[in-house]
Amino acid sequence: MKARREFRNRRDIEVAVLDALVDRHEEGMTVFELRAAVDADIDTLEDALAALKSEELIVVEESQQRVLIHPDDRVVPDPGEAVKEDASLIDRLRKRIGL
Repeated sequence: MKARREFRNRRDIEVAVLDALVDRHEEGMTVFELRAAVDADIDTLEDALAALKSEELIVVEESQQRVLIHPDDRVVPDPGEAVKEDASLIDRLRKRIGL
């Protein structure tokens, strides 16, 4: 599942984090799980999480054993609400080869 369209006009890493969190919005994710899901180094991930937290798009839940990150409810699409990919074939190819 992908984050709502109005939250997708961000840096690629931030969108990837939101998408990963939306996929597991009920249970949340640890920083290590997020790092594996978005395939980013820890510094890049930390910057993305800081930006998302400052805009209140993520919620950090701390317990005695672990820290879980959840997307804010407004980021999660309603059931049945599909988020279409806006990128054209050329845009997807450019992204894939890193241009």
